[in-house]
Amino acid sequence: MRLLHTSDWHVGRSLHGTDLLAEQDAVLRRLAEVVAEERVDVVVVAGDVYDRAVPSADATAVLDRALTRLRAAGAVVVLTPGNHDSARRLGFAAGLLARSGVHVRAATAELDEPVIVTDEHWEVAVYGLPYLEPEVARHELGLPGARSHEAVLAAAMERVRADLFLRPGARSVVLAHAFVGGGVASESERDICVGGVDLVPASVFDGVDYVALGHLHRPQTLSPRMRYSGSPLAYSFGEAGQQKQAWLVDLDAGGLADVRAVPLPVPRPLTVLRGELADLLADPAHTPVEEHFLSVQLTDPVRPTDPMRQLQTRFPHCVHLEWAGAGGGSDGRSYQERLTGRSDLEVAGEFVAHVRGVPVTGAERELLGRALAAVAREEAAL
Repeated sequence: MRLLHTSDWHVGRSLHGTDLLAEQDAVLRRLAEVVAEERVDVVVVAGDVYDRAVPSADATAVLDRALTRLRAAGAVVVLTPGNHDSARRLGFAAGLLARSGVHVRAATAELDEPVIVTDEHWEVAVYGLPYLEPEVARHELGLPGARSHEAVLAAAMERVRADLFLRPGARSVVLAHAFVGGGVASESERDICVGGVDLVPASVFDGVDYVALGHLHRPQTLSPRMRYSGSPLAYSFGEAGQQKQAWLVDLDAGGLADVRAVPLPVPRPLTVLRGELADLLADPAHTPVEEHFLSVQLTDPVRPTDPMRQLQTRFPHCVHLEWAGAGGGSDGRSYQERLTGRSDLEVAGEFVAHVRGVPVTGAERELLGRALAAVAREEAAL
């Protein structure tokens, strides 16, 4: 049995306000090509299928095309909702979809009912655990005292193992959307941890042959049988240069036989540039990245006029801009630390200098002082 493990498609996501549907459609098309080339039997999608609970019509069209291509390539599909999805919306028409070979496992009450696929070695039971929000799932699981992600996932896995006990000889795969201990986060995940309370130990998933994890966008291996596939696209500039992939997972008669990475294409790379505006616009060394998604940090001593428009004349896909010139950026101290011991006049003067990119003159400082004094008199009168 051969599986393709992927997750965190986030269909409908944007990058600093720029639509990524074309890029998502391209990389999901590649997944279908991998299914055909590698003779994949089952594709598993471990959560965050969409980027939001109510996806746009264009996003649903991209998902529709992706699932149609995967089925046409010959694979059964099993997918689960993540913390970005609405389980109830994603699970709409799940019964009808299952008849076509697309299995949406979105109901907590049915998490111990696997999708059964067979090969020459007998059955493989694929359990799709929807993202279990503790405050909701503890009631659905009949465990009102279970207030952490670990607690509700432990209860879910007990149900999975109980079902597996009744299937002697079956191999097992579990899809889960969670922050498992040992994983490394990226900038683009929505936090599902509060003070570490929702960090889930890997031991929760003991007793199954392979655990297909979702939520973290960086591909990583926690153990040979427990892995994050990561997102198929980079969704923040912190992921620039990161090789995206899916996992090809082979099961033989004894369980897990082999796992190998399948690199995914980068429809439009992400690049970070730093420098003065005139240099960035003229330097031929930047020619190779002219069609990349760009994040630019300007170092001009004075804030340039309309820099984004100028940059986009050369770099049409520049989507993010920072100014780190005089007064720009941060010195590493917190906001509160930077304000401690400073007068209102000093804070106001620094703000004006930061916005304009030039120091405040004596006359301007005097004007700010009069304005602050007038506010103080009004407050005293009240």
